[in-house]
Amino acid sequence: MHPIMEEARVYYADVMLPMHLPDYYTYRIPQEYNGKVQAGARVVVQFGRQRLYSALVRRVHETPPQCKSKYILAILDTEPIVTERQMEFWEWLARYYMCYPGDVMAVALPAGMKLASESAVTIHPDFDGELSRLSKQEMQVVQLLSDHPVMKVEDIGRALGLQKVMPLIRTMIEREVIVMDEELRDRFAPRTSTYISLAQPYTDEAQLRQLFDALEAKKRTKQVEVLITLLRLSNQGRDPVAKRMLPQGSALNTLLKNNVLVAEERLESRIETYADEELLRASDIVLNSEQATAYKLLSINEQAPQTSLLHGVTSSGKTEVYIKLIDEVVRQGRQALLLLPEIALTTQVINRLKRYFGNKVGVYHSRFSASQRVEVWQRTLTSGEGRFQVLLGARSALLLPFSDLALIIVDEEHDTSYKQQDPAPRYHARDAAIYLASMWKARVVLGSATPSIESYHNALSGKYRLATITERYGGFSLPEVTIVDMRQAYKEHRMKGHFSTTLLQAIDQALEQRQQVILYQNRRGFSLHLECDDCHHIPQCVHCDVSLVYHKASNSLRCHYCGYSIPVPAECPACHSTHLRMFGVGTERIEEDLQIMYPAVTVARMDLDSTMQKNQYLELLNDFQNRRIDILVGTQMVTKGLDFQHVSVVGVVNADNIINYPNFRSFERAFQQLTQVSGRAGRHGSEGRVIIQTFNPQHQVLADVMANDYKHLYEEQIQERRVFRYPPFYRLIQITLKHRDAAVLDAAADWMAAQLRGTFAWRVMGPEYPLVSRIRALYLKDITLRFEKSEPIADAKRVIMRIADDLTKQEGWSSVAVHFDVDPC
Repeated sequence: MHPIMEEARVYYADVMLPMHLPDYYTYRIPQEYNGKVQAGARVVVQFGRQRLYSALVRRVHETPPQCKSKYILAILDTEPIVTERQMEFWEWLARYYMCYPGDVMAVALPAGMKLASESAVTIHPDFDGELSRLSKQEMQVVQLLSDHPVMKVEDIGRALGLQKVMPLIRTMIEREVIVMDEELRDRFAPRTSTYISLAQPYTDEAQLRQLFDALEAKKRTKQVEVLITLLRLSNQGRDPVAKRMLPQGSALNTLLKNNVLVAEERLESRIETYADEELLRASDIVLNSEQATAYKLLSINEQAPQTSLLHGVTSSGKTEVYIKLIDEVVRQGRQALLLLPEIALTTQVINRLKRYFGNKVGVYHSRFSASQRVEVWQRTLTSGEGRFQVLLGARSALLLPFSDLALIIVDEEHDTSYKQQDPAPRYHARDAAIYLASMWKARVVLGSATPSIESYHNALSGKYRLATITERYGGFSLPEVTIVDMRQAYKEHRMKGHFSTTLLQAIDQALEQRQQVILYQNRRGFSLHLECDDCHHIPQCVHCDVSLVYHKASNSLRCHYCGYSIPVPAECPACHSTHLRMFGVGTERIEEDLQIMYPAVTVARMDLDSTMQKNQYLELLNDFQNRRIDILVGTQMVTKGLDFQHVSVVGVVNADNIINYPNFRSFERAFQQLTQVSGRAGRHGSEGRVIIQTFNPQHQVLADVMANDYKHLYEEQIQERRVFRYPPFYRLIQITLKHRDAAVLDAAADWMAAQLRGTFAWRVMGPEYPLVSRIRALYLKDITLRFEKSEPIADAKRVIMRIADDLTKQEGWSSVAVHFDVDPC
C-alpha cells in the first residue's frame, strides 16, 4: 500500500490495563504511529480523567468503537514484550480462575516493566525553549517543570487549579513540549560498562612507538602507565578493555580528551556467566536400573498422554533424571522449564543445573532485583544469541514469554506453594503448567515422593503416565522412623522441656559423630499466646480474630495475619493481674531452649522471621551445608527437597498440629510434610533416624509414615473423597465475601447463597465463617460449590460471576468484596 494512503487510514488498538477490569479498552492510534503499534507491545494511555497507565496492545484493527475513543499517547516498545501465545495463556488463566486478563497482567509482568509512576512528565529534551508559541497555561506548565523537573500530572492540575488537566498535557506531549518521564517509560535500564581501546591511528605499530617516545620525552609517566596496562590487557591493542581495569585519574581522561584512546558503552549482563569448558556432561550421569526405566518411560514422545508422574522416594535421584530430560531438550535447541515450590530450594538446584548447562540457565523468582527479572524475561523471549534454554523458578516462572517450550518439570508437585492465594489470579502452577504445555505440544513431568491424591489418581486412571523409583540413589536405606508417645513420656518423666529423652539421645549421638540435626515445628514465634492465670484473658489482634503470638527477639506480641504488634504487657489488660503465662511453643522458643541445652554447638532457625532480609535464607543454607550450623530449627521451609550430606537426625517436635488441621486434605498434608522432612535424614550413606513426637501415636497417618506406605494412605483417602464428594471426583469453587460490617456481610452472603441455590441447588454449601473469620478488619464468609468432574463448568462460572456482579449493584452492598478461588487447596 502507498505510504500516503497508509497514513490516511485510521487504526485502533484494543489494550489490556493492569487492573481488575472486565474488558479490553479501545484507543485510537495517532496517524504518526501508524504501522508502529504492535500487539504485545506497551503503550501509554489515559484511563479515567487524570491517570496515565502503561497498557499492553492486544490487537490492532480498523473498527471504530461505539463511543468516542481517546488517543494513545506514547509507544513504550518497538518490539512486542509479550507473545500471542502468552496472551492466550493469560486469557485462559483469567477464564478458568474467574478473574480478568488485567489481573493476570498485573501479576505476570515483572516490576521493571511496569511504570514507575502512573502519571509523571518532564520537559522534552528537544524542546527549544521558545515560549511565544505556547498558550498561557502551557507556559505555566513549563515554568512548573523548570522549578520541579519531574511532576505528577495530578500535581500539575492542582497547582494550576485545573480539574481537567489531561487534554492540556496530551496536547503538550503531542507538540513535544513535554514528555513522559524516563522512569515512566521503563524502570529497567540495561547495565552498561565503558570499554577503552586505542584510537585507529595508534593501532599502527610505528605510530604507537612515536606516541610512547613523545610521552616519555615530556615525562608523562602516568599516561605511559595507562597505555602499557591497556596493551597488556587487550592482546596488544587488539581488544577493548573495561575502563574499570585501567588506572583511574587525570592521565586516562587526558588520553581520551586527546583522542589517543576512544571509549564506547557496551551492554553487560547482570546474570553470572560460566565458562563452557567448566561444564559437566549430562551424558556422563550413570542411572541405576529404576532411574533408567523411569527415564526411558518419561522420554517417550507419543502424542498422549503428554503428562507423566514420577513417583520416587526421597533421595531417589529424581534430579538426575530431570537433568537427562532437560539435556534432550537443550540439544534440540528448545526450552525447558523446571518449577520448584520454594525460593530457598532453587539455590541448591541452580548450582546443580549450572554445572551442566552453564549460561543457558535462567533463574526467575521474587528475590531477584527488578532489573535481573527483566533481563531473564527478555532472554527467555529472544530467539537469538543469549537466549535462556533452561528456565528455573517458583510458580511465577510459568508466566515467562517462552519462545520454544518443549518440557515442563514440576518438582515436589504436591506442594501447596504452587497455589497463588492473593491477589488474583488464584492459579495453581501445576495445573496451569499442564494447560500451557498443551499449547506448545510440550511434555510435562510431575515429580514427588508424596504425590497429591489428584495426580496419583490421574496416573492410575491412565490420564498420566506413571514412573516409579522405590529405592534411594546409591542403595542407601530410608531412615528409621520412631514415634514417641508424649502422654506416656510426660507420665514417666521422660520429657525435658518440649523434648523427649528419645529425641535428646538421638541428638546427642548425632553431635558426638559430628553429624547434623534438623528439628521441625510448624509454628513460628516464641509462644503461641499469652494468657492471664486469673481471668484467662488472651491478647487478641484488633484487626483479626486471632490471638497475638509472642516473639522474644522483638519482645512483642504480633499478629501473623496483618502484622499488628504491641509490647508485651506487664499486667493483664482486663483484670490487671500480673500472673501471665506463655502457652504453646514456636521455632524461636525451640531455638533458645536448644542453645541453653547445647551451649557448645551452633543452633540456627529457618522460618519467615529469620529469612526476611534478602539472601538471609541463602546464607543459612550455605552455613548449614558447610557445617557451620549443627542444629537447624525450622518451619515448612526445612521440609522441601533440601539435600544435606551430614544430616543424620530429624525431629518433629509436635506432629499433632499438622494432623488435626480442619481441612479435608489434612491427613494427606500431614503424610506429605512428615515424609518430606523425614527424607532429609541419611541421604548420603549415614544411618538416618527420624523422631516424631505426638499425643496420638496410634493415628493411621503416623503408621503410614513409619511404613512409608503412600499407597495405603491413597486408598483410604480416595474412598473418603468419593463418599463425601471431594476432589478428584468433584471440582470445588470457593467464593469468599468480605466487608467491614458483619451484619452487611451476613445479609449479602445469605442473598448470594440463595441466588446460587436457585441455579445450582445441592451443589451449594454455606455461607459459613472460616476458621479465622476476620482478617485486616474485614469479616469473611465462604460459600463453596462443588461440581462433578465430568460436568462442563464454563457456563456455571459465568453465572456465578454474573450473580456476584448483581450483588455489588444492590443498594448498600457495593463495597462488599467478592473473591473466587477455583480448585482451592
